[in-house]
Amino acid sequence: MKDTNYTKKLAYMGAGCGVVLFAVFGLLPGSFLGGAMGLNIAGIIFGTPVGSGLVPRMIVAASILVGVMVSGLMFIMASTTLGWLGGTVADAIRTGNRELATAEHK
Repeated sequence: MKDTNYTKKLAYMGAGCGVVLFAVFGLLPGSFLGGAMGLNIAGIIFGTPVGSGLVPRMIVAASILVGVMVSGLMFIMASTTLGWLGGTVADAIRTGNRELATAEHK
């Protein structure tokens, strides 16, 4: 009989769904919010009408990158965690392990 581990499979499926959700719903807002944050930082450092110099552009680009990465991290980690939890519950139900659902007080 083939041993199947639903925890690992559903965690990978959750990560894949997280990548798709990030591409659809997280990429544009992450770059928008990161760019707004970068403009605020560059405005504080160089003055509010931010010029077109190299350093303010680098600050804005770095903050856009940080915004996209944080957005991707949140989408992927949340969906992977949900997939892992679902797989753990499925494995516990399949094997009949009731220790995950109940805690004994001694």
